[in-house]
Amino acid sequence: EEALAETLGYPMNRTDEHGKIPIGKGRIVRSTKGMPDKARVCLFSIGTRLVDSVKAAKVLEEQGFSVTVADARYMKPLDTELTRRLATTHDVMITVEEGSIGGFSSHVLHFLTLEGLMDSGNLKFRPMVIPDVYIEHATQAEQLEQAGLNSSQIAATALKVGARRREVQTPAEMERIVSI
Repeated sequence: EEALAETLGYPMNRTDEHGKIPIGKGRIVRSTKGMPDKARVCLFSIGTRLVDSVKAAKVLEEQGFSVTVADARYMKPLDTELTRRLATTHDVMITVEEGSIGGFSSHVLHFLTLEGLMDSGNLKFRPMVIPDVYIEHATQAEQLEQAGLNSSQIAATALKVGARRREVQTPAEMERIVSI
């Protein structure tokens, strides 16, 4: 358990008090508070991109962002309570999945729009999914990079969407900041 926590960068409770993961319930994996001069960013992950979302959060925190990493665990049923709480307490929500267009990100966006949680214009939303293009045969890490789903690219997306100060001005500057 300690080795897993060290590898992931956060403690992981695999089960609830009864030994089972509750169906349809996500969880907050990492959360920073404060730092009001920049956007509050939520990285809402499902599946294999969770570890890279945590790595991206560390980079964003170093840049002064308040970051929450949430693990959806399930796409269906969607944890609407968690999704609503994340949408109403953050300026930026980025869904991160190793899935295609029309998957988890679309499901979250559908819920947000039906519930009117996007109506005020206060929440910026960006989906990060496997793009609808051919990805060459390569290692998993290389394919994720081609898809734009590694930790550096997650952090760069959040910086691009959430940056409120001019200190992050160019792609080259963002690359320098997010080189993990």
